[in-house]
Amino acid sequence: AMAGEGSTFRLRCSLLGHGQDVRGLTRGLFPEGGFVSVSRDRTARLWAPDGLNRGFTEMHCMSGHSNFVSCVCIIPPSDLYPRGLIATGGNDHNICIFTVDNPAPLYVLKGHKNTVCSLSSGKFGTLLSGSWDTTAKVWLNDRCMMTLQGHTAAIWAVKILPEQGLMLTGSADKTIKLWKAGRCERTFTGHEDCVRGLAILSEMEFLSCANDASVRRWQISGECLQVYYGHTNYIYSISVFPRCKDFVTTGEDRSLRIWKQGECAQTIRLPAQSVWCCCVLDNGDIVVGASDGIIRVFTESLERTASAEEIEAFENELAQASIDPKTGDLGDINADDLPGREHLKDPGTRDGQTRLIKDNGKVEAYQWSVSEGRWIKIGDVVGSSGATQQTSGKVLFEGKEYDYVFTIDVNENGPSYKLPYNITDDPWLTAYNFLQKNDLNPMFLDQVAKFIMDNTKGQTLLSTSNQFSDPFTGAGRYVPGSSSGSSTIPGADPYTGAGRYVPGSASNAVTPVGGIDPFTGMGAYQSAAAKVENIYFPKKDAVTFDQANPTQILGKLKELNGSAAEEHKLTEDDLIILEKLLSATCNTSAETPTAQQLQTLWRAVNWPEDIVFPALDILRLSVRHPTVNENFCSEKEHVQFIILLLKFLNPKGKQANQLLALRALCNCFVSHAGQKLMMEQRDEIMTQAIETKSGNNKNIHIALATLTLNYAVCLHKVNNVEGKAQCLSVISTVMEVVQDLEAIFRLLVALGTLISDDTNAVQLAKSLGVDSQIKKYASVLEPAKVKECCRFVLSLL
Repeated sequence: AMAGEGSTFRLRCSLLGHGQDVRGLTRGLFPEGGFVSVSRDRTARLWAPDGLNRGFTEMHCMSGHSNFVSCVCIIPPSDLYPRGLIATGGNDHNICIFTVDNPAPLYVLKGHKNTVCSLSSGKFGTLLSGSWDTTAKVWLNDRCMMTLQGHTAAIWAVKILPEQGLMLTGSADKTIKLWKAGRCERTFTGHEDCVRGLAILSEMEFLSCANDASVRRWQISGECLQVYYGHTNYIYSISVFPRCKDFVTTGEDRSLRIWKQGECAQTIRLPAQSVWCCCVLDNGDIVVGASDGIIRVFTESLERTASAEEIEAFENELAQASIDPKTGDLGDINADDLPGREHLKDPGTRDGQTRLIKDNGKVEAYQWSVSEGRWIKIGDVVGSSGATQQTSGKVLFEGKEYDYVFTIDVNENGPSYKLPYNITDDPWLTAYNFLQKNDLNPMFLDQVAKFIMDNTKGQTLLSTSNQFSDPFTGAGRYVPGSSSGSSTIPGADPYTGAGRYVPGSASNAVTPVGGIDPFTGMGAYQSAAAKVENIYFPKKDAVTFDQANPTQILGKLKELNGSAAEEHKLTEDDLIILEKLLSATCNTSAETPTAQQLQTLWRAVNWPEDIVFPALDILRLSVRHPTVNENFCSEKEHVQFIILLLKFLNPKGKQANQLLALRALCNCFVSHAGQKLMMEQRDEIMTQAIETKSGNNKNIHIALATLTLNYAVCLHKVNNVEGKAQCLSVISTVMEVVQDLEAIFRLLVALGTLISDDTNAVQLAKSLGVDSQIKKYASVLEPAKVKECCRFVLSLL
């Protein structure tokens, strides 16, 4: 039975099996009450509670990594795998996925460019991974769906939050980021060193632990609610008790600490320098893994507590441990000032308090146990025997772990250089890279390589060489204008002058009656049956903006040309040429646009941004013509063309230009050349286009929704997983801000088109929480197409 309040954790069992450091633990779903461990010995092991005694039995040992295994998580059960799956991440940059009854991986996920050191699973089979390559990746089954970029150093911790679509990442850049539908929503700052672990308390709160020896409790909204101090060195891992806010932490100060009601209620010392990981089982027992390769389980339950002999053996092992004073775990130690053994007659004042005594010239460390009312010896304090390296994987350099980080002085008075090295590296290659990186003379090669070999005492070289790669090249993407402070155009026409030409003032929206095509408003053939059919998606063709008033556009162009600076002015002939181009592309003449007309148009669209909009409107209409489309979207012209349009999408620029650039991009989809270009540049275009959502202008929102829809039409035809994921992320992000129902309708059609006939896309949409986002549109009365389309989408989700 569970013991009551104020009870103490005692050893339940010690499990031997792993050959090296145990780096990751997670409670298992199957068998019940079990857990999975992973280790530097390259294996993962599944442990089941032993019915007869208080221990656990190793069910099986899984291998699939070619290097250390550093993290593990369970993927919840699905119809296909009713017992769930086990995911492990390793220093070989891979993620292996295992079933619970097979020692070989079901499949391997490749994509990260450095160690995968953290994993977290969500609903619908999604998996989030964090890596030293500074990115996190979202996987669905065996495919990478999106990459989260923004941290400037290794990502040590990841967690998927209970609310759909929200994810957290903690990094060596000292920050934590909150991601929604694949985009960074918020950055949490406060830790003073690498963030190493994350734990979820509720939908609104989470905990983090770091190398600054503190734990912080945060609100999702951004504020830090509390900071907990207690550890004296790096904190590696944090785990929450079921159904409450209490938690446990482990770290580099050889301890496991149990926190209750915000206080450190108990400290358990272990006979190993690094206590790498912990997890809490359903029954409240705590499992910890450490650098000695032993897994230990602690319990509050008296009936599960180890026998007196086992506890004595554990205490003896602890008493014999040697503590290196240099780690600072026990504060500053001055051996001459220490009292003798008689000091232990006085009781301690709090659990976990440490006391040092000197006995026969030897320094010993003791810790007070409140529950037992006695001092327990936790080790001998030894002088510096060079034993700081006794556990490998100790040293951090630039936020990553190495077996060694040497300081090299090339000459007496010059600067010293840091040389990170892993036992698995090739000493010559490491020396060569070190000299290259620091612009040092290559003649030092033999010397540096020999230095490495002498100082690693010929530690065996295990696998093939892992080049030392610098993780700091993938810097976060700069996103201009992500603040939503841009001015909005009021309902009044922002342009003045005769004719009052307003680009896109005519709305394309028509409320369908019966079988009218929801995009063009054209009548569609409909049989007598009144059953509601899904006429909305999957959409097969691009939606374009065809509305045009050539006379007004040319009038505005001439008017602005009158006030343009000399170097921009168009001649009368130029204006006639553009007039011909307009009539050729608006189907009023049968002529084909000429090269001369397109050159003149190109000059006009490069006007200053405050007068360019009529020229952009001509471009928007012309690009629907196959000749023009081919010209601007072909191999040789397209770079300038895309750069030009992306420039106008800057949310700080004029809204008329944003609108017309979006519409021009939508109209590019009419021809094959345009579609090809749009798909090739998808990542850039979507990333830039989504920034226009901030302006709260309904015509811009409709154009943005239409661009997304046209991408969905193309992506429905080719199975491009990353493309669909980006498109879903955009739909989810834009849905948040859009009010206009025509824009909502187009986003719903885009969503329906993307997820039609694709179970992967359906699962990803669910994991992003899109279904809960769109539910409210199922009850819209007018226009009816919104409600109908929404219901069709929900039926797929």
